[in-house]
Amino acid sequence: MAAADGTYLFGATLLFKVNTSTSARMSGRLLFNGTTEIRGSRGEVTSSHVSEATAIWLQTMVPLTAGDTVELQGYFRVADGYFAADHTSFWGCKIG
Repeated sequence: MAAADGTYLFGATLLFKVNTSTSARMSGRLLFNGTTEIRGSRGEVTSSHVSEATAIWLQTMVPLTAGDTVELQGYFRVADGYFAADHTSFWGCKIG
């Protein structure tokens, strides 16, 4: 949650971990206040995945008002998979 009004920089890393198939298509995005995708924050890997090697890196800036929230959302299409919990990160800082 934003502690103060300003411009914030956010980033995230999602690392693929195979469930039953490497044909999964991993995607990630950042959401503003739980509902709106933040412009420039969506990423997807559409090539074949390698377990614990295929990753998505997201980074974007967004103006926030005190109390606004940003959250990371990761999902799969085509086949399911996992995000390696010990190699998934989400961070943010106020820059202006």
